[in-house]
Amino acid sequence: MAIEKSRNFITDIIDAHNDSGRYEGRVHTRFPPEPNGYLHIGHAKSICLNFGIAERYGGLCNLRFDDTNPAKEEQEYIDAIIEDLRWLGFKWHDRVYFASDYFDELYEMAVELIQIGKAYVDELSPDEIREYRGTLSQPGIDSPYRNRPVEENLALFEKMRDGGFNEGEAVLRAKIDMSNGNINMRDPVMYRILDAAHPRTGDKWRIYPMYDFAHGQSDSIEGITHSICTLEYEDHRPLYDWYLDNIEIFHPQQIEFARLNLSHTIMSKRKLIRLVREGYVRGWDDPRMPTISGLRRRGYTPEAIREFCEDVGVGKVKGVVALHKLEYHIRQDLNRRAQRVMAVLNPLKVVIENYPDDLLEELEAINNPEDESAGTRSVPFSKVIYIERDDFMEDPPRKFFRLAPGREVRLRYAYFITCTDVIKDETGQVIELRCAYDPATRGGSAPDGRRVKATLHWVSARHAVEAEARLYENLFTVEHPEADADKDFTDFINPNSLTVIDPIYVEPSLADAQVGERYQFERLAYFVVDEDSTAEKLVFNRTVTLRDQWRKLRKQGGERGKSRRRKAARTV
Repeated sequence: MAIEKSRNFITDIIDAHNDSGRYEGRVHTRFPPEPNGYLHIGHAKSICLNFGIAERYGGLCNLRFDDTNPAKEEQEYIDAIIEDLRWLGFKWHDRVYFASDYFDELYEMAVELIQIGKAYVDELSPDEIREYRGTLSQPGIDSPYRNRPVEENLALFEKMRDGGFNEGEAVLRAKIDMSNGNINMRDPVMYRILDAAHPRTGDKWRIYPMYDFAHGQSDSIEGITHSICTLEYEDHRPLYDWYLDNIEIFHPQQIEFARLNLSHTIMSKRKLIRLVREGYVRGWDDPRMPTISGLRRRGYTPEAIREFCEDVGVGKVKGVVALHKLEYHIRQDLNRRAQRVMAVLNPLKVVIENYPDDLLEELEAINNPEDESAGTRSVPFSKVIYIERDDFMEDPPRKFFRLAPGREVRLRYAYFITCTDVIKDETGQVIELRCAYDPATRGGSAPDGRRVKATLHWVSARHAVEAEARLYENLFTVEHPEADADKDFTDFINPNSLTVIDPIYVEPSLADAQVGERYQFERLAYFVVDEDSTAEKLVFNRTVTLRDQWRKLRKQGGERGKSRRRKAARTV
């Protein structure tokens, strides 16, 4: 895997640490997902950054699951996270850890803070704790339990551990400063009671550490040098530092960067769970989802995702990246690697009347013009073929150059054909074309030098393989589905985000296509074989169109707007 070469403010910080000898030249990072959902494209940026930084400096990167809330965590999520990381191409060898590995040590650290008078057991209700905390403009109020003696706090904390309190009746809080301008420093909760068995520790614990307490100490235990996290944790850094300094253990450096936000997408796990549970999508790996598993099923490659993350870069300014940038990278990648094939999604039957009834020709087709090593394949050609219905118009406009009555076009790798007759059903719908071919134009060029303005793809009707195509569009109709405070994000679900076409016709070379194989359907889009495929029916997911349709539509809209403004200006 290529080492990330671009510089950013994080590499500047690490270079300064290395120059000063702060960590003796070590660089040790970690990726700490919470196993309460699947990873998404936003996590991919953090993954690429943490593993890439470690690789750049010849260091290490740990995988550590933040499993401090058993009420929301599932083994399914752990397994999915590991699969996604491996698919992206990252390795952590034997360095996979869990925050639960450190529950005993974290408990002892909490006891130490009680012993030095820096933590206390609070019996305020959760609502009272929120009320006492104050606001951004008003300081908090001390809990009436804040000044309990050390011995009483030790006994009460042990009582919490042993089941002497019900959930919500008591918490352990750090004793810092209830008037601090940073609300995170106003006696934050360190431990709470949860009546839930833990997937790894079972019923051993009834108290579980909060993320802010477990985070820094887990980093310290593992010898992490640079704790790289997203910008929302910037206000938590003073608390991160406070715990480490007061417990007096090894102190990593927390560094924050701007998270990745993508247009026409949501990144909140809570909202992604809603999409799954409320049936807006077919699961976490639905190709419309921004999850790594969803992108994989849609046909994205690890290389395209990593290139996208590199292109987005690392900064401290919040922003939204346009979806077309992600699509650009998968187009670039698939253009290099995807085999070209011919498929017809909306078929129109064409009978070549002067082609011999019993003749079958095998024509040579290029597998990938971007890769000479991909070689060629044979495609069968016969008297009856299918073309795309959109490639024919009975009464075409001036700039329509494809097939029309009396017009000649080229069939890819085959011959020139001319439309001689149009067959319609009783409703007037065109159901068949009659054409004539020029035998001298085999391979796509005419000996007399005449030229045509369009080349059409096709499949031989007798040899075509029936399949199903799933055409995916943006899941949301607006760029920022969470921006309108008066509406729920589900109000912007795109009702046309999935179109199923069954049957489509593909060339016979695809008869044995395997799940996960990616193709360019010539002149149409990139597709991948879906896991729903069977021996009887292939299913293809559209990964991305050949061109950015959304960007084109926006540009057309802008040009129309400019035209209207110019016209208005002329009439004033």
